[in-house]
Amino acid sequence: MMNIFWFRRDLRLEDNAGLYHALKSELPVQPIFIFDRNILDKLDNKQDPRVEFIHDQVTTIHKILKGLKSSLWVFYGKPEEVYRKLVKEHKIQAVYTNSDYESYALERDGVIQQLLNKNSIEFKSFKDHVIFDKDEVLKKDGLPYTVFTPYKRKWLEKLDSRMKEQSSYYLSSYPCMKYKDNFKMGSRELELSLEDMGFEKSPISIPPTEVPQKIIKTYDENRNYPSIDGTSKLGIHFRFGTLSIREKARKARKLNDTYLSELIWRDFYSQILSHFPHVENEPFRAKYKAIPWRNNEAEFKAWCEGKTGYPIVDAGMRELNETGHMHNRVRMIVASFLTKHLLIDWSWGEAYFAEKLLDFDLASNNGGWQWAAGCGTDAAPYFRIFNPTSQMDKFDKERKYIKKWVKEWGTETYPEPIVDHKMARERCLKTYKEALNPS
Repeated sequence: MMNIFWFRRDLRLEDNAGLYHALKSELPVQPIFIFDRNILDKLDNKQDPRVEFIHDQVTTIHKILKGLKSSLWVFYGKPEEVYRKLVKEHKIQAVYTNSDYESYALERDGVIQQLLNKNSIEFKSFKDHVIFDKDEVLKKDGLPYTVFTPYKRKWLEKLDSRMKEQSSYYLSSYPCMKYKDNFKMGSRELELSLEDMGFEKSPISIPPTEVPQKIIKTYDENRNYPSIDGTSKLGIHFRFGTLSIREKARKARKLNDTYLSELIWRDFYSQILSHFPHVENEPFRAKYKAIPWRNNEAEFKAWCEGKTGYPIVDAGMRELNETGHMHNRVRMIVASFLTKHLLIDWSWGEAYFAEKLLDFDLASNNGGWQWAAGCGTDAAPYFRIFNPTSQMDKFDKERKYIKKWVKEWGTETYPEPIVDHKMARERCLKTYKEALNPS
């Protein structure tokens, strides 16, 4: 008889909530990971750097476990099929894992839990991806917050409510390796390669997990300037759980309130997705369904390729296409340009970011795009339209960022703007106003 710990978006052996609870149980724990074909089969890019990153992390975990005379069982298939095989071949008391809040994950977990329960096996899920779950930070009337600032105020209030000296109960680590002897003994080789799954190595490199403390300390001063190395680039590590959100929140709390706010935004958008699942496919504010998007495919292609004739927009898109990363300030500029200058549906941009971003997270990506389009929570009013030229003048005065990514800028080969700013602004205001306030 054994218990299973199922790794998903939590690819680390330390400070892992579900793993900690599994190792503290009475039975030996067998960790597993499933390369989910329901997800992988939909990826057109067979050099997707995220798949390679996950494979590398899984390989690292397996090597560490081998050093403990245990191993990670790795599968490639559909989770339901994998679990049917596991249940048939092994005596399992419980499956431990960490909660995932996206619609596919909830559906998948429901199917697995039903399968396990039919075989008298418990399914135990724990909070690990966020500091506070969807129902832990609510208004006095028990309803969820839909505006960030009061949510943040309540979030911090709750965090401080259980302080012990300099640390918070909610940010405490889970000492998993204290119970490392409880891993199930037995060696099994990890024989699954990227090529076995139809993928190849990617030319895109992954940002490191170690960030100079100076970057966090000066985050509020430097985060808006894309030519400065002023952001952590840790998004992919939060996305796949190779870093503990609790650990980074502890450090941010001591070093920089603005950086801590960015971590609170993660929780905010996660609870929005949980309470209002319709946002995955529709605007948060229903009346915005009435916007008659132009959805010009040629203009969308120019935006994707970074050939709009607006240097700050083009630099951002080229950075994304080449590195899988885009500076936070520039993300807002390119999203505003797509939705308001070109009147292209925010969901088109969201889908493109989902395909390209190393740190793609459904809740945060969706929240950011709806904010830019004016249809989400904390939405920028529809009449607030970023001027890409003035944004460039303000945040890239010396054009260092532009020159890095748009080599032909300033030459005859650089395209003319695909749309005039003044005309596009007036068109956007008229389109939104008429759709949202029909006479």
